[in-house]
Amino acid sequence: MNILLLGSGGREHALAWKMRVSPLLDNLFIAPGNAGTALLGNNLDVDPEDFNGVKRAALKNNIDMVVVGPEVPLVKGISDFFLNDPELSAIPVIGPSARGAQLEGSKEFAKQFMMQHKIPTARYLAVTADTIDEGERFLETLKAPYVLKADGLAAGKGVLIIDDIDEARNELQMMLGGKFGKASDTVVIEEFLSGIELSVFVVTDGHGYMILPEAKDYKRIGEGDTGLNTGGMGAVSPVPFADEEFMEKVEKRIIRPTVEGLKSDGIDYKGFIFFGLIKVDGDPFVIEYNVRMGDPETEVVMPRFQSDIVEVFKAVASGRLKELTPRFDTRTAVTVMMVSGGYPGKYEKGKNILGLDHVEGSIVFHAGTTSSNGVITSGGRVLAVTSLGDSMDEALKKSYENAENIQFENKYFRKDIGFDLK
Repeated sequence: MNILLLGSGGREHALAWKMRVSPLLDNLFIAPGNAGTALLGNNLDVDPEDFNGVKRAALKNNIDMVVVGPEVPLVKGISDFFLNDPELSAIPVIGPSARGAQLEGSKEFAKQFMMQHKIPTARYLAVTADTIDEGERFLETLKAPYVLKADGLAAGKGVLIIDDIDEARNELQMMLGGKFGKASDTVVIEEFLSGIELSVFVVTDGHGYMILPEAKDYKRIGEGDTGLNTGGMGAVSPVPFADEEFMEKVEKRIIRPTVEGLKSDGIDYKGFIFFGLIKVDGDPFVIEYNVRMGDPETEVVMPRFQSDIVEVFKAVASGRLKELTPRFDTRTAVTVMMVSGGYPGKYEKGKNILGLDHVEGSIVFHAGTTSSNGVITSGGRVLAVTSLGDSMDEALKKSYENAENIQFENKYFRKDIGFDLK
């Protein structure tokens, strides 16, 4: 079959890498892709948010299935666009409807959904400019630190954790005043939960679900989890503290009620669900939902996932997911993200990348690259160096050795990924 994969990051390269080995795949097209995906299929100069452009690409290339990598096209309704277009309606889209995508597109929607279906999460209040007084009173009922979340998509920058209540009040006013544009027209104030975080992933056909390997990612730019938040500086899978007892709680209290809740609410959902969880005194709570795979978590999940991902996608599209049993590699996978100097602030693009041909024992997933007289940087997060090992330390050693072998101007990577799991 011919598959069109939407996106251009490390997540999409990892998905493309996994799809490429399937005997069910004939041709793979990636829109727009990067220098890494170009080695696995055909990159197309199409913006995933340009639905008419995606339509033209799908028809021109006789596409049999679309797999959506990033969240924005899903929130904007690409699944509905295909379903409602007579020329496209027979092409399944792996990704939820726009209503289902509100689990990520609206923090308030997600919180209401969790409350309705009794899914454990932090106390919260959603406020607007008209109810800011109520929001300030709610802040006073909480203990520091204070969590403020822009309701809509804010490119990963719409969550603030603040220690001082006066600063929290000021930030609430600025957010409601347009700090994150329309994304913060509504702000969710949340109780802070103290614990250790992890990411759990499932794929669902709207009825059954398949649990994928869990992962833990590292968002802060600095070692010891210090400094600014990024899109992710590395990841580890499996997560040692996510033992069988804990994961049974996750499935019973969170995964099953979520999938059943979507079905009972009449929400069409065929695709990935990302559960951003926190373990508090042995119990799981939901911090957030995402409606796609995580990045850089996909870069450690896909190398551990031994089933045919294209077969899984076909089962999702046809509602036969319960017929499949997933297979996992029991080894540990780690990824170390190499980023441009200055990221997540200002950084330069267009730097030549050397040494990719010297990588041994690791997989390099491209996150922000393009091809132009060689491979050059085109983003803040540039490369994800992933390795498998019988232990986390063994896998980390491989990734760090190869990260040292890859060169581009002002490269940076954290040297303490997995530090809190040892």
